[in-house]
Amino acid sequence: MKNLKFIIVIIFGILTNSCNLDEDPIFLDETMYDNPQSAKAALDGIYERLTTYDSMERRYWINNGFSGLFITHRQGNNVNNPHNRNLMALKPVQDLDSERFWRGVYAAIAQANAAIKNISITENPTTSDELLFNDIIGQAYFVRAWAYFDLTRLFKDIPLWTELSDQDNINKAKSLSKEVYAQIISDAEVAASLINGSTGLGYPKQYAPNMLLAKVYMTLATNSELRNESMSEMDYWQMAYDEANKVYGQYSLVSDYSSIFTDSNENNSESIFELQTSQDASNSQMGRNYTPNNYKMSQNFGWLRVNADIFEIHRAMYPNDPRIDATYMYDYTHARTGAPQRTYPAITTRRNVRASHPFLFKFAEKDKTHSNQFNSQNIVVYRYADLLLMLAEISNELQNGQQLSFVTEVLNRVGMTPQVGFYGSQDDFRKAIMNEYRFELIGEGEDSHNNRRRGFDYFLNNTILIHNNNSNPGFKPSVDILLSTDPTETMSLPIPQIEINTNELIDG
Repeated sequence: MKNLKFIIVIIFGILTNSCNLDEDPIFLDETMYDNPQSAKAALDGIYERLTTYDSMERRYWINNGFSGLFITHRQGNNVNNPHNRNLMALKPVQDLDSERFWRGVYAAIAQANAAIKNISITENPTTSDELLFNDIIGQAYFVRAWAYFDLTRLFKDIPLWTELSDQDNINKAKSLSKEVYAQIISDAEVAASLINGSTGLGYPKQYAPNMLLAKVYMTLATNSELRNESMSEMDYWQMAYDEANKVYGQYSLVSDYSSIFTDSNENNSESIFELQTSQDASNSQMGRNYTPNNYKMSQNFGWLRVNADIFEIHRAMYPNDPRIDATYMYDYTHARTGAPQRTYPAITTRRNVRASHPFLFKFAEKDKTHSNQFNSQNIVVYRYADLLLMLAEISNELQNGQQLSFVTEVLNRVGMTPQVGFYGSQDDFRKAIMNEYRFELIGEGEDSHNNRRRGFDYFLNNTILIHNNNSNPGFKPSVDILLSTDPTETMSLPIPQIEINTNELIDG
């Protein structure tokens, strides 16, 4: 897969370097979409845009930080550093990370819009070129749908660009989140009808849009203000089931959970949507940012820590779960000196932020001899285990009798059996499955949304207050963040100031 990574970024580099700053971006050149090879290069450019620092590293920082599950020592080893006071405490303010993320994702949307505008869909394609063109435009629709889904979940009402801007069209008013969801559904449906596998290995297959649609319908099921007025909550749960069921059986869980988060098992049978990165091409700094301090030879920061109480809930529920060692890091040796490096729970004194919370280990560079600032580990955005948990949650809402079987598939992989909550009432199962998302998927980009998807009261009672009132390991104001309980702060991010300053149709 490294060859694919190099090809993607080399092609995009040639294209972007072929014009100077006085010319239009290369993706605006309509002739680029005239033949399958250059059109595929344009598609690679779209996905490359999603792997930039702004679109990827900052996306994970924001989604994880705004989930209520994490703390950081970035910009200060204390609970009052700027990030802990604001984003991590669910009190977001204008900040550089969200601004750059906004710009990065909208840049990807612009490139997708160019492909959608310039490639014609072939009804009933028969030739390999026709199939490839359809696949490429289907991928562009998928990226646009996915990008808007991520944006509206974080920022709510946002500008909805489905066309390219020009000198007569440079401003866009905010669309209601409900309208954005309607566009997401439309785009994902088109993507599902067009993606056919012609682009090859490393690109999403036609089932990725189905998974996206299932996530969208689950969101609409529990948010009446976003729904079509003619449809009920149960209608949306059924539609979510129908879309998720199209994905079921098309993938399979890998046997070793920890291997998912390495660069030796990329694009495996569990991967539904995976971003291709390479340290020599994409310059991914996920490994630098999320590798525990001094775990490897080169520069690393270990900025993201999982709140200690979240770790304890996992360990109490499944004490022998192999996912624990694959997810958290708290006891290792210094890569250069060999000295022991320990944080909570390896040490229990909890004397400062660095020592009081385990690292999130999933995105870390696993090679301790690695000496490059950049790293090559792909980022799996959607995977099959998530789909199985979604089917379990959906089935519980529909009460179709299948819910336990889907959970069991996920837990069998790690040698665990469903915890007692899965055998209780519908509400007991609902609470258990929301915890199971964390045990399986924490840090992978969906926590912020999963925690809020059922509304403020659910977020308050099942995340915020559980954290603020925790007694094991015990809330300590000196090392634990107090999460906001104000719904005007906790449920969305502010539109970035740069958008307000440059868009005449938005004033805040």
